[in-house]
Amino acid sequence: MEITHQNVNNFRQKHHRIFEILFNSTKKYQLSIFSTFESDQDDRLLVVVLGAPDILIDKSKEIFIDDQNFALDEMWRRKVDKACLNFAKNGERVLAVCDFRLDPDIYTVDYYFQLNEKDEPNFPLDNMRFIGLVSMLDPPRVGVSDAVDKCKTAGIRVIMITGDHPLTAKAIAKSVGIITTETIEDIAERYGVNVSSIDPNVPKAAVVTGDMLKNLSNPELDKMLRKYPEIVFARTTPYQKVKIVESCQRLGAVVAVTGDGVNDSPALKKADIGIAMGIAGSDVSKEAADMILLDDDFASIEIAIEEGRLIFDNLKKSITYTLSSKVPELAPFIVYVIGNIPLALGAITILCIDLGTDLIPSISLVYEKSESDIMKRPPRNSKKDRLVNSNLILLSYLQYGMIVATAGYFTYSMIMAQNGFLPARLSGIRREWNSKSVNDLMDSYGQEWTYEQRKILERTSQTGFFVSVVMVQMFSVLVCKTRLNSIFTQGLGNIALNAAMIVEICLALFLVFTPGVNGVVQMCPLKISWWFMSIPFGIFLFIYDEIRKYFLRRNPNGWVRRETYS
Repeated sequence: MEITHQNVNNFRQKHHRIFEILFNSTKKYQLSIFSTFESDQDDRLLVVVLGAPDILIDKSKEIFIDDQNFALDEMWRRKVDKACLNFAKNGERVLAVCDFRLDPDIYTVDYYFQLNEKDEPNFPLDNMRFIGLVSMLDPPRVGVSDAVDKCKTAGIRVIMITGDHPLTAKAIAKSVGIITTETIEDIAERYGVNVSSIDPNVPKAAVVTGDMLKNLSNPELDKMLRKYPEIVFARTTPYQKVKIVESCQRLGAVVAVTGDGVNDSPALKKADIGIAMGIAGSDVSKEAADMILLDDDFASIEIAIEEGRLIFDNLKKSITYTLSSKVPELAPFIVYVIGNIPLALGAITILCIDLGTDLIPSISLVYEKSESDIMKRPPRNSKKDRLVNSNLILLSYLQYGMIVATAGYFTYSMIMAQNGFLPARLSGIRREWNSKSVNDLMDSYGQEWTYEQRKILERTSQTGFFVSVVMVQMFSVLVCKTRLNSIFTQGLGNIALNAAMIVEICLALFLVFTPGVNGVVQMCPLKISWWFMSIPFGIFLFIYDEIRKYFLRRNPNGWVRRETYS
């Protein structure tokens, strides 16, 4: 334009825009009316239209070729259609450019141009001159195809909904991996036959246009979405986008919609998660969305999904570890009441576990890196797969927790036995043990124990129980590092967790051996050998869980996974 009109700005200043119809997905064109000036050979108002070729060509009567106007007959229509198809097959977006002049006796600068109630202009649009085609190539960003592949591997279905030409949409979808197989049109073209002669059940991918979607009922659309794993919707309207979202939701899917324009706003609002573009997105789309993508990059969504799964996983791991210490805390009171034996763990000691030794390791699990299979798992069922489910409770309580409790009672019993009270003698002596008036309670070997002596032994045994819980919980936090992978695959790269284990041991040593402190928390110093009595139970817990996870990986649909995978 600089070559033909010298200065573009001066040219635009002389040709004022009088009226404009903005582009929308329903009309699929943009229109501007410009004034003319005295030096123009034609002083009639000029109307310039840009839009979808298939829409504008039907409104055109002439075509402009080599500075001459020709009647737009079937020959020229076929040539235009062929050019559009060639551009579309290469993934290029095509716009048609048309113009025409308005009748100067009716349409002047002072004429009030407007749209009526049906959103139609109050001037004719059926006598255009077809000027030409503009082709634009907007290649997908680097990394989008990889992100789509990762989403598919993670069981996330990617559906493309666009206002572009079906062939353009299909070419783009193929380039990024949304469509990886042949559509019914591709099969027909390969065999050189008509589409109607191809079995509709053969293709696993489809491109559905807005005109086709218009005639589909909700059950038919649901059936189509179930039938084709890979599907692209082209030439769609805002209402149809909402219709597609509703259909996916009826099928039980959690739907995330990305969009940047005003026309995407209804679908963004309807989706479970609306994601607007932060750079190219309109203000309306940002207000309708739940999330704004700051870099406008689809690959960021895949990263966000992975991060979300990691957070969910780590919360589960932290909860599993925290709950595993509740059985050894609760069991002493149950056995105390039912078995009538001296209390194996005091209330203050329980607080030392909950608010002391267990606290830092449970928090450090939040910093665990993702497991290698995190983006290979299918999406969880939002209605059934809760953060805390029955499998997690059974795993924490009846498996990990029981092993920790057994280790605690083993150390407790060994300390009692080494001081004369064998397990058989402990049963049924709770009342005599706690009675201040009984100062001659006999142990298994006939030795008499005063009340003060018994209480010192009780505190020592409770300390042994506490230390056993701490030692086995160190193995427990290791097995909680992963839900499926072996710890040998995951590694020990969580520095926060490694430090937490050291702090846990140091805190236990501080509580047990520090004079004054151990009196406050009702503990006593222990022999070194008593600290390691529970280690075999920790090793057993570790080996058991590695075997369990091995069967989880080996047989993903087996009984072990159904009953123990949390």
